[in-house]
Amino acid sequence: MKKVKNTITINTEKTPILSCSNVSIRYVSGDFKEIGIKEFLLRKITRNYKINEFWADRNVNFAIYRGDMLGIIGTNGAGKSTLLKAVSGIMVPTEGVVECNGKIAALLELGSGFDGELTVRENTYLRGAMLGYTKKFMKATYDDIIKFSELEEYQDRAFKHLSSGMKARLAFSIASLVNPDILILDEVLSVGDGAFRAKSEAKMKAIINGGATTILVSHSIAQVRAMCNKILWLDHGNQVAFGDDVKKICDAYEIYLQTKVLPSPDLFK
Repeated sequence: MKKVKNTITINTEKTPILSCSNVSIRYVSGDFKEIGIKEFLLRKITRNYKINEFWADRNVNFAIYRGDMLGIIGTNGAGKSTLLKAVSGIMVPTEGVVECNGKIAALLELGSGFDGELTVRENTYLRGAMLGYTKKFMKATYDDIIKFSELEEYQDRAFKHLSSGMKARLAFSIASLVNPDILILDEVLSVGDGAFRAKSEAKMKAIINGGATTILVSHSIAQVRAMCNKILWLDHGNQVAFGDDVKKICDAYEIYLQTKVLPSPDLFK
C-alpha cells in the first residue's frame, strides 16, 4: 500500500495542506548487513543472525492548514528529523499515511543537494532544479537569492570553500525565495549571526502572511512561542501533545526540561 500521497489540490479550511495519520517509522539493523548474499541466505535458513528494531516515531497524528506555522519540539532523539524526512517524501513511513497537498521545499540537511566543486552560482541553479523550478524562473529569482543570502562577493567561489554559516544562508535563501506551498526548516533559523537570524524570522513571517505553510524544528522555545500558531511535542518517538495552545504546551515542555517528568495527557485535553 502506498503510504505517502502527494497531490496538488485547491485547499479549503476543511482540507489540510499536510496531515499525518498514525505515522510510525521503524529502523532495522543487524549483522547481516556486512555479509554477502550467500552467507545471508545461509544464516536466514539456519536463523543464525540478529535483527534489531528501533521505532524512531510511533503513531504521530497531526493536521495543518494553509498559512499555519507548526513548531516541532523535543529533546535530541525525539524523532523530529525522522518525521520531517517522512513528511518531505525522503522516507516512506513503516505504518500510517502522510498526505500532502502542495509543493514542499525542505531544509533538513544544509549541505545536501549541493556540489562542493561547483560555484555558488551553479549550486543555486542546481538546488532550484532539484526543487522543480525552471531555469527561466531561477534566472529571474537568482539576484534576490544572492542578495538575501549576503553572498554577492562569493558567487563564483566553490561551494566547499564557504563557511557552514554561508552554506546555511544560501540554502535558506533558495528555499524561502522560490515560493513553496510548504517550507520545512530543521534548525535552520539558528544559524548565522544575530542580524541574519532576525532577517530570517522576518522572512518567515512574510511567507506565512502570504499564505504559505511552514514547519519549524527548533531548540529555541522563545522562537517557537513568537512564530508558531501550532505545536507538536515529540519525546522518544512518541507524541506528547499537538495543538494550537502554543503557550500551554511550551510551558509544559520547559517544566519537563527541568524535571524530566512528562506531564499527564489530561493536561492537554
